[in-house]
Amino acid sequence: MTRLKFNNALDRSGGWAQTKDQIIKNFEYSYDAEITNLYPLTTHEKLYQIQLLDPEQRRRFSFRPGQFIMLEVPGVGEAPFSISSSSLRRGYLELCIRAVGNLTRFLDRMARGVQVGISGPFGTSFPVEKMEGHNVILLAGGLGIVPLRAPLFSVLENRSRYGAIDIIYGAKKPAELLFTYQYAMWRQFDINLQITVDEADDSWSGPVGLVTEILRRRINASPDFAESTYVIACGPPIMFKSVCEIVMAAGLPMNRMFVSLERRMHCGRGKCCRCNIGSTYTCLDGPVFDYWTVLNLKEAI
Repeated sequence: MTRLKFNNALDRSGGWAQTKDQIIKNFEYSYDAEITNLYPLTTHEKLYQIQLLDPEQRRRFSFRPGQFIMLEVPGVGEAPFSISSSSLRRGYLELCIRAVGNLTRFLDRMARGVQVGISGPFGTSFPVEKMEGHNVILLAGGLGIVPLRAPLFSVLENRSRYGAIDIIYGAKKPAELLFTYQYAMWRQFDINLQITVDEADDSWSGPVGLVTEILRRRINASPDFAESTYVIACGPPIMFKSVCEIVMAAGLPMNRMFVSLERRMHCGRGKCCRCNIGSTYTCLDGPVFDYWTVLNLKEAI
C-alpha cells in the first residue's frame, strides 16, 4: 500500500496547512487499520482506539494537533473525525465518536478487531510551538473537548515550556461530560481545570453556569492577559460568538486565539458544500482558524 506523502507548509497563523491539491491527492490512498479497543464515555459517545496494521506505516504516520482523518467502513460509508490523541504515538489514533448517523451507529455496534480504512491526516493545526513561553487557555463546550484533547496532550508532554494552563470545559448536563476519568491526571500536571454544567442534577456538586462566565473571571484575574495568553476554543457556534466578544474586549491579539470548526465538516473533500462559509471550506481551509479569519467569516459563528 502506498504511504501518504505530505507537502505541508506553514499557514498564516503559524500552524501547518496542506495545499488543496495535496489534500485531494491524499484521498487516493488509505491505511488499513483495526479498532483495538473502544470505551463508552457517555450514553451516546465512545472512545475508539485505532491502530494501523502495517508496522512500517505505523512508524511513518504522523499528525499535528487539530488535524482530522477520514474513517471508512467499506460498504457502510466514511466521515471525517478529529484526532483526539497524542501526536507522539505514531500509527495509533483515538477518536471520540457520537452515534448520530448510519456510519457512526454502525460503529457503535462494533467490537474490537473490526478493520477500517484511514485516510489523512488532513487540515490545519494549532501552533503549539508558538504558544511556548505563554499561558494557554483551552476552552470547550460539549463535544468541543474532543479536538482540544490533542493540543492538550502536546502541552502536557512539554509542560515546562508553557506558563499557566487553564482548561475551561462545560456541558449541558453532568452525564454529558467527556473524559471524566482523566480529570485527576490533568490536574497532576499543574493544570487549572474548571468544569461547569448548564443543568445540575443530584449527582453534581460543582459549578453551574456558562464557560464564558469562568473565562471572564480568568481574564479579570490576569492583568497581563492580552500580552501573555493564547486561547484555543471549540464548541457550539453560540459559544464562539460570546468567547470572541470577550477576548476582543480584553485586547487579545488576533493571532493568539484559535478555534476549531470541525463540527461543520461532512465529506472532508470540499465536494458536498455543507461546510463552506462563502468561498472558505472548513475541510480544505481549516478546521483550525485564527481569530482574524473567524471575524471575517461572518457565517462561522
